[in-house]
Amino acid sequence: MFRHLATTIRHRSTAILRHHNNHYHRSARYKHPQTPNPPSPPKPPKAPQKPQTFTFHDVTWEDPYSWMSSLQDKVAMRHMDMYMEQEEKYTEAVMSDTERLQTKLQSEMASRLNFDLSTPPVRWGPWLYYRRVEEGKQYPVLCRRLASLNEEFISHKSPSSGFDFTSGKKIEQKLLDYNQEAERFGGYAYEELSEISPDHKFLAYTMYDKDNDYFKLSVRNLNSGALCSKPHANRVSNLAWVKDGQALLYVITDENKRPYRIYCSMIGSTDEDVLLLEEQDENVYVNLRHTKDFHFVTVNTFSPTFSKVFLLNAADPFSGMTLAWESEGIVHCILEHHQGYFYLFTDAAKNGQTIDHHYLLRSLVDSSSNPRIWENVFIDDENLVIEDVDFCKSHLVLITREGRNHRICSVSLPLPDGKQAVHLRELQPYFLPLPKHVCNISPGPNYDYHSTTMRFTISSPVMPDAVVDYDLSNGKWNIIQQQNMLHERTRILYGTALSSAIAEKTTNVKFSSMNDVKSEDENLWNDLSEFYACEHHNVSSYDGAMVPLTVVYSRKNRKDNQSPGLLHGHGAYGEILDKRWRSELKSLLDRGWIIAYADVRGGGGGSKKWHHDGRRTKKQNSIRDYISCAKYLVEKEIVQENKLAGWGYSVGGLLVASAINCCPDLFRAAVLKVPFLDATNTLLYPILPLTAADYEEFGYPGDIDEFHAIRKFSPYDNIQKDALYPTVLVSSSFNTRFGVWEAAKWVARVREQTIYDPKHPILLNLMTDIVEENRYLQCKESAMETAFLIKAMDS
Repeated sequence: MFRHLATTIRHRSTAILRHHNNHYHRSARYKHPQTPNPPSPPKPPKAPQKPQTFTFHDVTWEDPYSWMSSLQDKVAMRHMDMYMEQEEKYTEAVMSDTERLQTKLQSEMASRLNFDLSTPPVRWGPWLYYRRVEEGKQYPVLCRRLASLNEEFISHKSPSSGFDFTSGKKIEQKLLDYNQEAERFGGYAYEELSEISPDHKFLAYTMYDKDNDYFKLSVRNLNSGALCSKPHANRVSNLAWVKDGQALLYVITDENKRPYRIYCSMIGSTDEDVLLLEEQDENVYVNLRHTKDFHFVTVNTFSPTFSKVFLLNAADPFSGMTLAWESEGIVHCILEHHQGYFYLFTDAAKNGQTIDHHYLLRSLVDSSSNPRIWENVFIDDENLVIEDVDFCKSHLVLITREGRNHRICSVSLPLPDGKQAVHLRELQPYFLPLPKHVCNISPGPNYDYHSTTMRFTISSPVMPDAVVDYDLSNGKWNIIQQQNMLHERTRILYGTALSSAIAEKTTNVKFSSMNDVKSEDENLWNDLSEFYACEHHNVSSYDGAMVPLTVVYSRKNRKDNQSPGLLHGHGAYGEILDKRWRSELKSLLDRGWIIAYADVRGGGGGSKKWHHDGRRTKKQNSIRDYISCAKYLVEKEIVQENKLAGWGYSVGGLLVASAINCCPDLFRAAVLKVPFLDATNTLLYPILPLTAADYEEFGYPGDIDEFHAIRKFSPYDNIQKDALYPTVLVSSSFNTRFGVWEAAKWVARVREQTIYDPKHPILLNLMTDIVEENRYLQCKESAMETAFLIKAMDS
């Protein structure tokens, strides 16, 4: 979703006046001025200790800071407020000498923001849908216009605010003003879901109600703009339109945020919404989605022990559900429908054997067999991994990977009849052009089932994200939106020579359609590899596993054997490490830093086994992989010794903090953002609801082996006593998945148990809840992180 908050930033700066007088009359009585003593470093706050003893599986431990998570204890929460205020003042005091640097960095980062006032329009049927920001407004408005009135619409400038000055007609329709939604929800507008009905008459959407901590469903009539009288449900987690837009299915969660009920609401009817399904087992979760042609709705139910997919006829949602597919354990499965066939994309086990990658199955819609028979579409190829699939009426699109090489190919539909699986090459796939160093390809949104044009976002460590439309009927492609980081250069990056025809400078560009091109042509892709190098290394971990390591640096500013470095890591949930170009990192790259990314076990980008080998009782593999990559950077002199920093977000914070516990002298500094640090207590006594996937990832404490594994990797429980830790900046928030108490407890215990050195401070920074919504506040946070890292390396 497009978000843009226009918030004024106040820059703090200090003016230092220096008076120079180079002509002194010196005499025998002249006394050298005394050098003032440097101010003593501020002392960190000391959190109160209220020891509490816990016992589980015959293991007993003491937690002196458990009071920080006693949310129902008003006295404890008052102490917590006072303690957090002390932490905030301490961080400000330690970072006070970087105020000018922070202001400079913030200015640098803000200047690189992409000032798009409109999202790329999404074509669906006769309409172009987009969001744009109106001048002086904090939140965007959702709009649409008929594509036939303006085929070449690219941004809010063409024509301005939806007014065609040639015809004198207003061609834009405002569908939803999120500024008005903010008034409904206490000044805060965060949308989780939005689904336009297939007849384009209604919009169903959920807005976050911050006071009640749930998402509230609303349905708006797009012709009148008025809210429908029903449904008005709370705690909604999923939506799907049925009966051609006359009815809406929605899923609600219980008090523990478990999706468990499906309701059907007839739009315009005064009848009560009908309960279609209720899963009373607290371990079973419910999810639903419509197929792209709106003929069916798939209902997924899953638990730690099984996954099932049910089919519901979208034309008659009350006719009941039929079981289409089931498997043991939690697996990923997406079902689509195309001209007489169901297609299932899954990573479930085959014949009782675990499968490393996803594969594609199909089954005749009219199959009479029970259970339904599913056939493989492709013959398994060890060298070709299918990462994702997407459908339109005429084509199947596959996102594939061979080693580290990502590709997109299209295959004409329908596929040949017959039950025999084929090699992909037998279907004569057309491979679409891509730039160098692609690290991720994200499909969508591709709402229009009947369109031959499909949209993808292409990411690279050395290229701003490119939103690309591929026409599958002829192979032509357009970059619809991409930030031009090099617009200040004199030569034009979008052609071979300077052209006077390009009169308007803009950060968003539309390329002419091209097909017979070299995918590595940087002029076409706004590739920054001329200035920033991207290298791929394979690092041998402690057990011989080869860990992919990506290294990015400035060709101009890197200093051999003298560069500081920042090592990113995540390594959980099978999620791909975010290696996209991030404009805020340019401030470090241009100062000679190395930015590295360790794709450790537990994360994505590899096989399913790669994920499983870094979770539960094997979580130590993730940590050791990260340490191996850190040592490699130093030993190969890519990063100067004693100038390496770690960076981890959320569960990546657990990875980096655990690595610090194991090798505190390997790192000079670290940044932990909203980190998961107190694994033992969080998994044993969850304060915020956890999902089955959380336990699948980190372990079930009820299992004694997994409990001991959790105790072994939990950062809070493995701090080295009397060791010198690197300087660490921990940022957290009261409104985060892993509570602020996890960060506060870890900071307090590190200060208590390790050697305190004023040159290695442990800082706790409390972020505001709206940072994720405000790009300017993001710049402020990023500037502080960057200043912290620079200060740590220079100290």
